[in-house]
Amino acid sequence: MKSILAEPTQSELTIREINILKSPKKGGSSDMDAAPYIEELGITIPENIQPIQFTPNINEHIHRWAPYVQGFSASFVQSILDQNKKEYPCPVVLDPFAGCGTVLVQAKLNGYISFGTELNPLLQFIANTKLNCWDISPNYLLKVYNDLPKNNCSSAPSFLKSSSHFNKGVLRNLETIKGGIESIEAKSEKQRKVKDLIKLAFSSILIDCSNMKRTPCLGYHRDKKVYDSAPYILLDKKIRDIANDLRLIQSQYRDFMNTESKVILANATDFEHTNDFDLIITSPPYMNGLDYVINYKIEMGWLGFAENHKELKSIKDEMVVCDNVSKGLIKDFRKSGSTYTNDWIEEIKGDIEKSIEKRGAYRRTDMPYIVHKYFDDLYKVMKKVISSLNSGGRFILVVGDSLIADVYVPTDLLIAKIGSDLGLEIERIEKARERRSGQIRSYKLRESIITLLKR
Repeated sequence: MKSILAEPTQSELTIREINILKSPKKGGSSDMDAAPYIEELGITIPENIQPIQFTPNINEHIHRWAPYVQGFSASFVQSILDQNKKEYPCPVVLDPFAGCGTVLVQAKLNGYISFGTELNPLLQFIANTKLNCWDISPNYLLKVYNDLPKNNCSSAPSFLKSSSHFNKGVLRNLETIKGGIESIEAKSEKQRKVKDLIKLAFSSILIDCSNMKRTPCLGYHRDKKVYDSAPYILLDKKIRDIANDLRLIQSQYRDFMNTESKVILANATDFEHTNDFDLIITSPPYMNGLDYVINYKIEMGWLGFAENHKELKSIKDEMVVCDNVSKGLIKDFRKSGSTYTNDWIEEIKGDIEKSIEKRGAYRRTDMPYIVHKYFDDLYKVMKKVISSLNSGGRFILVVGDSLIADVYVPTDLLIAKIGSDLGLEIERIEKARERRSGQIRSYKLRESIITLLKR
């Protein structure tokens, strides 16, 4: 009889587990593997540890209206604005990957004009609602919310597995709330804004009401207990939080309420900006297995921003590539001739290809070209926005590096190199926090702040 403490034999392990055990990167770090690239760039990467992730925003006015796992913190954005306020007393700010609008909201709280682009229609809606409903009376919001009818049930989106996502009683209450929101008239701008605020609040409670969790990928949570009354309790709290924040805005930020702030539903790789900018502050998608569309499919479906999986896929195919993109898209990319590359990218592609061949199996054999397309996508975005950056302006990015098939990918340094190729000066790169590789947990990655200057 085998002891329960016995180590598993190799035959009992999966190919992935065997590759992890054999990995030459176990116990390694990006600090070591980045050294040749850092030397070639002629820079250093000092530590500047700070809270960058979105989590602190759950207690921040306005930012707390809707959760966004992939966003960064309002305090980080404020620190960037504070660092640059002597040089740019009243900057025009851009975020080409606007997400739920953290950069723009914080810019508006400082009285700065700001713009953004965002491909995900749900996030674009959330960001614009957070930015442009500051003039709504909190009492009017509460009145419309309290008057929501409870006899206009509207069915859950048919393409989603809502009966699995939600308990029966919870689902019934969510459909009642959805019907009530859809019945709100939106003939005037005031009515439209109130309806948008309630829709935003509704979207923000869906995951908490579900049998799922987003940490950071969306998945089922086996031990989660949700009561039938949860939709009403959570929505009531969210609406009252928004009403309280509106009171604060109208009391303390009255002078900034009409400051221009807008997120455009657009692809940052080809959008033509008509404004010039002093500061570009952003965090592009990371090169990882996180599906930035499927991760928000529940909210997108319930609010009507996607009616089927084909529409979700169409949005994903337009985004900066991740490693679960369609094979057809990568095949088309390989056939295209107009792509950006450099010596580092080609070397990394070759190393990944060799590593996959050595392993004998990998989840994506086209991974070298996924990596290449990622940087080609970022090059296109950077080229577009840099043309609208004023002389003396700064382009500040937060991004994490990666480990793919035992090959280190210095994402931050490659982005800095792309910036240099486009004529920007690498002012500094700082390590903001340490991360762990999803493939080899003992391997230490970093999250960096890259500051590029346009002379």
